[in-house]
Amino acid sequence: MSPAKTNSRAPEPVDGMDLRKYGSSFKELRANLGKKIIGQDQVVRQVLAALLSEGHCLLIGVPGLAKTLLIHSVASLLSLEFKRIQFTPDLMPSDITGATLIRDSREGERGFRFLRGPIFSNVILADEINRTPPKTQAALMEAMEERQITAAGSRMPLPRPFFVLATQNPIEQEGTYPLPVSQLDRFQQTIHIDYPTTDEEFDIVQLTTSSYDSVLEPLLDHDSISEAIELASRIHLPQTLVDYAARVVRRTRPTSPDAPDFVVEWISWGAGPRAIQSLLSGARALAFLDGRGEVTHDDIHEMARPAMRHRLLRTYHAEAEGVDVDSVIERVLESLPDGLYRRPSANPAAKRPGLLTRLIGRA
Repeated sequence: MSPAKTNSRAPEPVDGMDLRKYGSSFKELRANLGKKIIGQDQVVRQVLAALLSEGHCLLIGVPGLAKTLLIHSVASLLSLEFKRIQFTPDLMPSDITGATLIRDSREGERGFRFLRGPIFSNVILADEINRTPPKTQAALMEAMEERQITAAGSRMPLPRPFFVLATQNPIEQEGTYPLPVSQLDRFQQTIHIDYPTTDEEFDIVQLTTSSYDSVLEPLLDHDSISEAIELASRIHLPQTLVDYAARVVRRTRPTSPDAPDFVVEWISWGAGPRAIQSLLSGARALAFLDGRGEVTHDDIHEMARPAMRHRLLRTYHAEAEGVDVDSVIERVLESLPDGLYRRPSANPAAKRPGLLTRLIGRA
């Protein structure tokens, strides 16, 4: 992902009219997504924050929770070129990046021609990314980090904006390949998708078993998306919040003198510098979605779990005790001496952890 803009030269402030304009556009976008996606408001918000900060997402959820539909619908509403790659054990790197072929020209001469693969799109859905061997998974690493691929001895830039939205099924683990830590670190966020509530599930059944078929019309063109991404990167980020985000991340490292005792006990490897970048760029995008010109501590807190949950490696003791990473992150936020963090208000409908939460806690 692109480094967060935290240098000493402050970006030009975002005009309030632009904030209101795009705030209204993204509010309408979320309303239109409701024609296809019932519930999952927080998931939609996190995905849009990733898109506005040009970050990549890993979506984890059991089958049938509309992960693919959500990604396809967002791409349609934003007028972005969308390609789906179904990751299977026999998928080859060239099936993603492309291949060099021998072609006969009209003049009868033979030559080499590079046939571009599906990676040359704006939105890439890497469906069930953990079902392909590491050799093929590695084909995404250069693209995700540098927005280019190297093929046939040449570097080829990818179209901008460029997002990889990968999905993963937490139930079936037979025949899967865990993602390398270095590849996980290239995802800005890991987003957990749980089952819908009772009312949401009723609405889903009503919608999908009727003859009604909603058509999504593009709301923003390519240039507008690029402008929104540029504006989101200029949201004011006070230096105090940069320091705050760095403190949060450093406290997840068991070797850090700032690490609480429970981190030393439960975490073997903490989050690295990319986690700070993800926190700050994602927080800016959240502020932009809310129509605010400045990042707040609450934005950092909201982004903490999706930005860090895939970057913390638990100890064997923590796995045996059933300690999940999200609870560690929450305790890290609570342990900060300034007392700025407040637990999210409890949802009465979600007192008992969902199946997905319990499965991930044991993974």
